[in-house]
Amino acid sequence: MSDTNRIARLRIELDNTKPVVWRTVEVPLTTNLSGLHEVINAAMPLEGPHLWDFQVGVNRYALPSSTSPDPKSRSPKAAKLGAVLQDGIRQFAYTYYVSGLKQQHTIKAEGIYEADPAVEYPRLLDAVRRVPLERTGSEADIAELLDVPPELEHGDENTPQRSADSVDQEPLDLEIIRGRMEKLARRRTLGKVGFIKSKGLASK
Repeated sequence: MSDTNRIARLRIELDNTKPVVWRTVEVPLTTNLSGLHEVINAAMPLEGPHLWDFQVGVNRYALPSSTSPDPKSRSPKAAKLGAVLQDGIRQFAYTYYVSGLKQQHTIKAEGIYEADPAVEYPRLLDAVRRVPLERTGSEADIAELLDVPPELEHGDENTPQRSADSVDQEPLDLEIIRGRMEKLARRRTLGKVGFIKSKGLASK
């Protein structure tokens, strides 16, 4: 069966958090792993141009790095989600590197379904708890939520502070997450329309 009109329902869990931070999303099987990286970043959400990789079974997928090249890594742009799941994989890892620390996520495939033609994908189905600030990768957001101007975030004892517990209780902003997911979905839809038009012109 073709992957063109099918989607995977994925649960994304941020490892080593109690209680667990998780999201449920639906992603087209034709999405490559670079695209899935964008979905995860939008859904959590994560910030900044940090290094990342996927570990799928024995295979590691990562963009080439001039500072730490890995000749064994595969291209995430060449690996489609449908092909990954077709191999029987139902769980794999996504790691996002923030300030030298590994922020690992477990990706679980909950099912594969026919896509709803009335829906733009990817889409967010559910989101529970916010990502702890120090794990988002955004220094500006951390400073803002601590009521500290970015230029004073390493200030003295008079700098206003909040405890880690109070910061982690900040409400989850679903509007930001939905907005980011909708942008990805709209970009994909426009890309499909452009592709269809180009094929139509080429056939004339």
